[in-house]
Amino acid sequence: MSLDRRSRLRPGDLFSLGLHGLRARPMRAILSSLGIAIGIAAMISVIGISTSSQALIKDKLSALGTNLLTVTAGTDVLGQDAPLPPDAVALVRRIPDVLHVSSIGTLDTITIFRSSEVDPGRTGGLTVAAADLDLLEATGARIMHGSWLNESTAQYPAVVLGRGTAERLGIGTVGSLVWVGGHPFTVVGILESSPLAPELDSTALVGEPIASDLFDHDGAPTTIYERSTEESVAQVRKLLPPTIHPETPSQVQVSRPSDALAAKNTVDQAFTGLLVGVGSIALLVGGIGVANTMVISVLERRQEIGLRRSLGATRKHIRVQFLFEAMLLSALGGVAGAVLGWVITAVVARTNGWSLAIPPEVPVLGVVVTILVGAVAGVLPAVRASRTSPTAALSS
Repeated sequence: MSLDRRSRLRPGDLFSLGLHGLRARPMRAILSSLGIAIGIAAMISVIGISTSSQALIKDKLSALGTNLLTVTAGTDVLGQDAPLPPDAVALVRRIPDVLHVSSIGTLDTITIFRSSEVDPGRTGGLTVAAADLDLLEATGARIMHGSWLNESTAQYPAVVLGRGTAERLGIGTVGSLVWVGGHPFTVVGILESSPLAPELDSTALVGEPIASDLFDHDGAPTTIYERSTEESVAQVRKLLPPTIHPETPSQVQVSRPSDALAAKNTVDQAFTGLLVGVGSIALLVGGIGVANTMVISVLERRQEIGLRRSLGATRKHIRVQFLFEAMLLSALGGVAGAVLGWVITAVVARTNGWSLAIPPEVPVLGVVVTILVGAVAGVLPAVRASRTSPTAALSS
């Protein structure tokens, strides 16, 4: 009966050896894992901030819809403005699958001021427009304070302010008086910001009847907002120019506001890829730091290696010990970086009013990547340690 006298390294002993190597030089271990932590924190925070921002855009698109089309006037062959016809809204309503149509007509010569004493030249970039009563249904805009125009208020000097307009005029509640084209108007509502119709933020909206009576508005729209079913958006988009201008459809410009948000999302993704690359470089630098630390550790622990070899440890045991120590060092940095990246993302999301949206696999994958980096970084020092001669190590 033969006895198996081969030396064995149990998992518990391996873990204890790895921790002992790190505890013996804690400051060096912290500084070495710091590079790993910074790289992973940068990658996770960049991905987390990007996904949280993208989640906000997706939520907005889901709430507002992607079926809004805007129609604006183009130019003729001579480069002159080609205004939309006064009956453009009625023409658009005849197109099949159209759900809502509305418009605004900018009153170019009319200005709005907080007081009649304000210098007429200080317009502040604000515009006044005559609005169709179905504007909210078509654009998805919402009232923040007060109410929207109705059949009655549209005939009287009542105005609804965009959010930016109200802020510039210093108006936070309804009932205040403003001067529109030299006439006192009562503020009956203030709109919330509309991502799909951002031009409304810097606009003051009055009813078409009062605009016709006081400012000689001819009813011609400058922007038409149209909503159709999601399935028919592409077809309606093709029909809008020939419906509004049968003779010269090229003078009609049609855009889809949701495309701008989608384009922003694409830009954010590209920017995220760039920053993730920067984080990868930081991770690589951290891996080099781990390798350097392990090489120095092997040189400093030659007597320990020789003693363990003389007591029966094989080259494989020494190699596994130092390789595991490098992986443990990287794993600690990866966990710290994942926590730091999550905290940074949470702070940025909270500051911007976003919902925190970090894919759960990202922190896990980050830690796994750091362990792999540690394994690669520890191969050379581990092999070097395993080749150390016991007698040479003990004599040193």
